[in-house]
Amino acid sequence: MIELPVISQEETQRTKKPNWLRVKLPVGKEYAKVRKLVDQYKLHTICESGNCPNMGECWGAGTATFMILGNVCTRSCSFCAVATGRPPEYDTDEPRRVAEAIKLMGVKHAVLTSVNRDELKDRGAEIWHNTVVETKKLSPETTIETLIPDVKSNWDALIHMINAGQEVVSHNMETVERLYRRVRPQAKYERSLEQIKRTKEFGQRTKTGIMLGLGETQDEVYKAMDDLAAHGCDILTLGQYLQPTKMHIEVAEFIHPDMFDHYREEGLKRGLKYVESGPLVRSSYHAERHVNV
Repeated sequence: MIELPVISQEETQRTKKPNWLRVKLPVGKEYAKVRKLVDQYKLHTICESGNCPNMGECWGAGTATFMILGNVCTRSCSFCAVATGRPPEYDTDEPRRVAEAIKLMGVKHAVLTSVNRDELKDRGAEIWHNTVVETKKLSPETTIETLIPDVKSNWDALIHMINAGQEVVSHNMETVERLYRRVRPQAKYERSLEQIKRTKEFGQRTKTGIMLGLGETQDEVYKAMDDLAAHGCDILTLGQYLQPTKMHIEVAEFIHPDMFDHYREEGLKRGLKYVESGPLVRSSYHAERHVNV
């Protein structure tokens, strides 16, 4: 068992975040350009809703991760900063607006994600499908990753979501099996693995993300890697969990960057094709690198 320095929750209560978690404030011309387009087209981004620490870097490079199907989620995951509740009726014109914004930004690789819409029979699959199709129509050279929610075993909805022409399909596990009930109370570990497996069997490049620092053990991370490799996952992202508000689950520990390097090596040894691992890594971080894995 490898032992590297961590900062426990007890210590975090009296100290600031470690130096390796400090990020620059978002500034610059390209950031301002993306900011203007997001506002103009009345779009939601997980960059803002999820309080992503990389927003300055990604928006400064002229890229963003768009969140479709509104900004209110039907789930109440204990780690997530996105609002939870009863979503309003979705906007059928959203696929066109997202596609136009992506074209205006001139991005080479676009990431699309969404809130959970459990109240919809198709889980929002029609909007998912149309958004990818419209984007490809206006920007045929743009590659797309879709970070899709848990479809609650609605496999017809899953197929409709993933057969629109995107290059990468991602579905985040978020944490290890033992912590699911606390971190993702309305999800199931085995069900998410099954969703990844079916996505792979459909012929798609598959991806998932796990947060560290929630109290998981090294052996539990290794088991999750083994489970993912066995279910056909190609790409894994690992990043430090950061508590968005006092109402959310607390950080158990801050993982040292050297441990993230260790987990990257372990993931590759265990059969994953690509592992993006670091304290500030989030699902869509360096996503353009994952297209040709």
